[in-house]
Amino acid sequence: MISNKYKWPLKVVFLMLLIAGTTWAIRKHQPHSAPYQQSEGAIFGTVWHATYQSDSSLEASIIAKLQAVDASLSMFNPKSTLSRINSGESMLTDSLLRFVLTQAQQISKVTDGAFDVTVAPVVNAWGFGFKDGTLPDSAQVDSLRQFVGWQGIELRGDSLLKADSRMVIDLSAIAKGFGVDQVASLFRSKGINNYMIEIGGEIVVSGQNPKHKPWHIGVNKPVEDSTSTNQEIQTILELTDCAMATSGNYRNFYIGPNGRKLAHTIDPHTGYPVQHSILSSTVVAPTCAMADAFATSFMVMGLDKAKQILAGQPQLKAYFIYSDEQGQLSTWQTEGLEAQ
Repeated sequence: MISNKYKWPLKVVFLMLLIAGTTWAIRKHQPHSAPYQQSEGAIFGTVWHATYQSDSSLEASIIAKLQAVDASLSMFNPKSTLSRINSGESMLTDSLLRFVLTQAQQISKVTDGAFDVTVAPVVNAWGFGFKDGTLPDSAQVDSLRQFVGWQGIELRGDSLLKADSRMVIDLSAIAKGFGVDQVASLFRSKGINNYMIEIGGEIVVSGQNPKHKPWHIGVNKPVEDSTSTNQEIQTILELTDCAMATSGNYRNFYIGPNGRKLAHTIDPHTGYPVQHSILSSTVVAPTCAMADAFATSFMVMGLDKAKQILAGQPQLKAYFIYSDEQGQLSTWQTEGLEAQ
């Protein structure tokens, strides 16, 4: 039996060991002592930024992930898997392309074709793709629409089948988001819990920022600005463990010969630029590819239809900036989205 005079020192030792063990466990799972790294670069015709808590830089690994996405999904990389398919050189896909096309087809079905990766011929005709020129007339639009339709492409094994060989696939409205997801996956595989990765405004955040608080992400005010120099903030969203993407027509547009502003978002159903009241569509979703695609879809379908879709997709949250009947900026957001 241990005498009373030894019990108190033993209790102190036991308590100290318990505190030390608890502290070690906390640090193991939440390594606050690790510094936050900053990395950035250029990809997909835009820039990327990453902030992540890690003992060492992962910049080389990040670049490798993004280059793999570019080599698979880019329309503008002539050697990419997608470019070879679009040119008819090969119908063979790769694992990244199959994954993204499958998700794209699912979103096309949910949005009743508002999201359509085959809309490229009409987009190009309106001058937002590879070429500029005179505006298409109704006959040209009708002619090109025969090559538009998400149901006209099908994955069969490793190959992609097209209903018409002249169909062109454009993954621009989902590829950036998928690239962000790939980097986020890299971070998770390295045991990194606190990070932010952003490519051209498409974002995934996890855990806490360097101040040990949720991440604060700004949504730009939709001021007409084709030079992309205006950075006025409309609101700030407090986010963690989610993805966010924003689509808008206030920067990517041009003035037609008749003085009419033409938005870059084309309605796949009509072949014409959309004329809805939504100026900026921000979507928060489990993945950035999903957020990216739905943000574009909501720009196509307009405010009322977007609300209907959101009612049936509880995993999505949205923040819309739109022009009301008096031409003033108004906002609408789903319940539970923290806007400041």
